[in-house]
Amino acid sequence: MALPESDHAKLGGTQLKKTSIRAACVLLGLACLGVTAAQAQEIDFSGDWRPIYHEDGQERIPGPDIGDYTGLPLNDAARLRADSYQSARISVVMEDICRQHGGDYSMRGLAPMRISRELDPGTGTGEPIAFRTRIGFFTMDRTIYLDGRPHPPADAPHTWQGFSTGEWVGNQLAIKTTHLKESYHRRNGVASGADRTFTERWVRHGDILTVVVMIEDPAFLTERLHHSQSWLLDPGQRITVDTCDYAPEIPAAAGTIPHYLPGQNPFLTEFADLTGISRKAARGGAETMYPEYRLQMEAATVKPERCTLYCTCMNQGAVCPVK
Repeated sequence: MALPESDHAKLGGTQLKKTSIRAACVLLGLACLGVTAAQAQEIDFSGDWRPIYHEDGQERIPGPDIGDYTGLPLNDAARLRADSYQSARISVVMEDICRQHGGDYSMRGLAPMRISRELDPGTGTGEPIAFRTRIGFFTMDRTIYLDGRPHPPADAPHTWQGFSTGEWVGNQLAIKTTHLKESYHRRNGVASGADRTFTERWVRHGDILTVVVMIEDPAFLTERLHHSQSWLLDPGQRITVDTCDYAPEIPAAAGTIPHYLPGQNPFLTEFADLTGISRKAARGGAETMYPEYRLQMEAATVKPERCTLYCTCMNQGAVCPVK
């Protein structure tokens, strides 16, 4: 049965209203996306930042123990390399004495950080085109490009800090870094390869900056390595140029590279025995990083009667004793 003309008009008006609402929603959605993107562009990480050591304090402040590979998804090549390490190397080998941290490790150290934001002067909008960081240890300078430029070809030169580009993902800055020199995942001989890459997420909550790092290293890791660290905005601190002179720090014959041959490092079980954990677990590996490993973990070879290592420092505010 045909509808009266007035009903056609009502139906048409209803359909037009629905269509208009849908169109308005689309436009509103696009506008909201634009606002979100604009707000993300306005997030400013600039300032002087002081590191907070509530995460992995033992590793970062007194430094990791020889043979402590816990929490690392190492392969056999990484263990062999780390087992040969002698700490005297950084006092004897000239190339290692003034070496910067790699870009994926630089935020794990003890130095403060300054972040500056570079704005585009040519567009008139003042959009950020880069963040630049300076970390006090040996003046580690790094640029994070935000202008959409591509990464260099694979055979381009590698540097300590690598080549970094960033883009906004919501309120986070997502950063991709390539072209890194060989360095270390942990300062006890655990090496990192020159083919590794890493991604970061920077998030700011008021005066707290949190940086999450995810590293892929086909040479020495069997799966991705994650770690994070936080920073406190500290406008009162001073960051100066950190200089370093190349000079032997302990006596050694020219060309000496301190090391241990396979099976000759006498300190590999010291960490496990002092802390009362399984020696096998201390060797690291992806399988040791998950909770279910506790169901099959071997008993500790040595069970100390009480805590003897890093017991009343770190988060308690006391200075950690030097062994």
